[in-house]
Amino acid sequence: MAGRFLFFLFVTVTFSYAHFPSGQRLKPRLQRDRRNIRPNIILILTDDQDLELGSMQAMNKTRRIMEEGGTSFSNAFVTTPMCCPSRSSMLTGKYVHNHNTYTNNENCSSMSWQRQHESRTFGVYLNNTGYRTAFFGKYLNEYNGSYVPAGWREWLGLVKNSRFYNYTLSRNGVREKHGAQYPQDYLTDLITAESIRYFRSSKRVYPHRPVMMVLSHAAPHGPEDSAPQYSTAFPNASQHITPSYNYAPNPDKHWIMRYTGPMKPIHMEFTNVLQRKRLQTLLSVDDSMEKLYNMLVETGELENTYIIYTSDHGYHIGQFGLVKGKSMPYEFDIRVPFYIRGPNVEQGSINPHIVLNIDLAPTILDIAGLDTPPDMDGKSILTLLETDKPANRFQMNKKSKVWRDSFLVERGKLLHQRVEGKEVSQEENFLPKHQRVKDLCQRAEYQTPCQQTGQKWQCVEDATGKLRLFKCKNEGGGDKNPQRHLTGRQHPISIKSQLYRSNSEACDCDFRDLRPLNLRPFNKKPFFSKKKFKALKSYSRNRYSRSLSLRNSYLGNHSLVGRVWDNPLTDESEDEFSGMGGVPNALALPNSIKVTHRCFILANATVKCDTGVYQSLQAWKDHKLHIDHEIETLQTKIKNLKEVKGHLKKARPLECDCNKYLYKSKLKSKLRYRGGNQHPFRKGGARDKKAWLLKEQKRRKKMRKMIKRIRNNDTCSMPGLTCFTHDNQHWHTAPYWTLGSFCACTSANNNTYWCLRTINESHNFLFCEFATGFLEYFDLNTDPYQLINAVSSLDRTVLNQLHVQLMELRGCRGHKQCNPRSRSVEHAGVREHGSFDDYRLFERRKWPRVKRPSSSRTLGPIWDGWKG
Repeated sequence: MAGRFLFFLFVTVTFSYAHFPSGQRLKPRLQRDRRNIRPNIILILTDDQDLELGSMQAMNKTRRIMEEGGTSFSNAFVTTPMCCPSRSSMLTGKYVHNHNTYTNNENCSSMSWQRQHESRTFGVYLNNTGYRTAFFGKYLNEYNGSYVPAGWREWLGLVKNSRFYNYTLSRNGVREKHGAQYPQDYLTDLITAESIRYFRSSKRVYPHRPVMMVLSHAAPHGPEDSAPQYSTAFPNASQHITPSYNYAPNPDKHWIMRYTGPMKPIHMEFTNVLQRKRLQTLLSVDDSMEKLYNMLVETGELENTYIIYTSDHGYHIGQFGLVKGKSMPYEFDIRVPFYIRGPNVEQGSINPHIVLNIDLAPTILDIAGLDTPPDMDGKSILTLLETDKPANRFQMNKKSKVWRDSFLVERGKLLHQRVEGKEVSQEENFLPKHQRVKDLCQRAEYQTPCQQTGQKWQCVEDATGKLRLFKCKNEGGGDKNPQRHLTGRQHPISIKSQLYRSNSEACDCDFRDLRPLNLRPFNKKPFFSKKKFKALKSYSRNRYSRSLSLRNSYLGNHSLVGRVWDNPLTDESEDEFSGMGGVPNALALPNSIKVTHRCFILANATVKCDTGVYQSLQAWKDHKLHIDHEIETLQTKIKNLKEVKGHLKKARPLECDCNKYLYKSKLKSKLRYRGGNQHPFRKGGARDKKAWLLKEQKRRKKMRKMIKRIRNNDTCSMPGLTCFTHDNQHWHTAPYWTLGSFCACTSANNNTYWCLRTINESHNFLFCEFATGFLEYFDLNTDPYQLINAVSSLDRTVLNQLHVQLMELRGCRGHKQCNPRSRSVEHAGVREHGSFDDYRLFERRKWPRVKRPSSSRTLGPIWDGWKG
């Protein structure tokens, strides 16, 4: 009997080795069959779709499929309300400060992004584990179509930004152009048809391989072209008219809100048409959802497929007087729709937990059976969807779920922040920087009085006892005058002049023939380049330091302090330099510089204008626009001079090693980009040649746009603000715009902020710190539309604690640091399980209630000097 059993076992093993290929015979049965039970994943992503303005009310088919057949999250947010940063966070599961895509241009689909982060998206992980991955539609704003991103077996990516007609697609690396024919060229219908075709073919050829697809629609992003059959829908759309609609001006909010006034009638009519056209584009997305659903039913894959529907960020249409746009930290821009349905997902339920765009990548990995990488900041939401499971014999009491109650909203990056040379407006709740100065002054490198070799900065205590940072003028010595007397700054030694100084270790050359005759000295930055005209005090200081350090220098850089013009300018030269150079002495105040026809810079570095500028708002605006025009004119001249200078550098003759010495000097890098002279607060500046070249390319691009705007007589521009024009030719599909052209300025590229958004059992608030030091606080329990900035009602201890928690999130890395909720939740047995109150019952965090601040220990004098 034993012999027959051994013989039977031998035959079975031999047959097994002969039947299975060599690559599979060593795999356990569970591992071979695991891929057969893994679910499909379909992510549907829209562009600029709001939740607060009622866009989901137009999508009845989607709501029926996703709400009735799955779970909707009532507290879904994005961490950055901008297209490319938010999409990068979705792909990588990281906050913006960890993947470094801060705007729709900077680092968006750049080489750095491709090397460091694109190889770690959820598509790469799933592709490596056997999923058939596919991407259809908009990818990143600056994607140029020259390559196929890693991790995608099938690729149909939109080149550049959203369009519905006349666009270019990259089909597996091959560019193909599309026209304006419906339906074959309509982007929403095209990517729907392509995705359905791919899913069917994959299941036909590889029936046991799971599929992961991303459908990234352009709707409802501009240019808001709807399908012809929907061009008459929603004639009376008014969901966008919320309590915050046209609520302007807002003197208690940050500078853009204070600058924005009520909309004009033409703006309000535009918002009505815009809302209507946006909803019309979403009807095609609604049809797309129904087609996908029917396809899954026909193929029998519905019960084994997870479907996720969300948007990259929200949108505003007229809120706070902003005609249209995104990028604000308020609810209408950061709240998004979020639905999920699939195996073991409760149907028809509403989940109150906070879910973020950084949770998408960990969730998709979790669905595929993969662990969340430690560098991802988000968490899988599958734990929030699990149904009740019986406790095992080792666990008598069921553990309550632990989830975040706070998250970070961030936008922008301080690339060129300065402290000296820039006068920050003292706003009502200005946050001082002396605490950071105090921390820096603890370092040994700032404590010596400018005597160390290579020392750039020195800490000096002023008469009031405050520590201040001052720049050392001479390397390895040179006493810095804290009072900044002008007499000591008449002839500074510039970087360029150091190149011409004799050096015993270098060749002995005569550089007199190489001294520039009509160029501005290099010891200061160029006149009125970007961000240099924001503070007139900075301009006045630079004005005196540029006084005649070289002979016969550019006329616009001469100083009039304590002297008169040797050769007064004629009327012709005065017009040429647009009033920014010298003027006849008879028209100027004693010992002053006439900058414009209404303003002077006095000898004590203060600005004085005539009384009309200070008394009339219209005169102030007119004169400011005049100054902006003068700046643009001078920038054009500077650009031309720089082009000539660049040509001369390339055509410079090589006669001896003296020229080689000039361009191989250690100070060359400082001449090109002064990274070594940056203020300690200026982080992330250009530190190598490549970064400087990128910065120079951006500057030239901006200059070209400015020149084009001047040539076209385009007056739709305001300093520091992003403006747009709209006319009758803007929309090429019905309904058309027929009320003529208008201009609106509603956003800014330099609006940098960091916000703490908290929702728990006792609090529901938004706390923001802007780069200017301005603070905002909104209690959404009492002010759900964020109409009133209530920061003045907070106790200083509360502000300290909010600031500390915000700083922790700003520097967090990984899901263990970026999800602040360390305390477990104790459920009350008498309450219904799964309720919001049950989930939120916990021991309160460190901060006290807002209305009754406790006397708890402060976390340091961070907010000393704060005025509420």
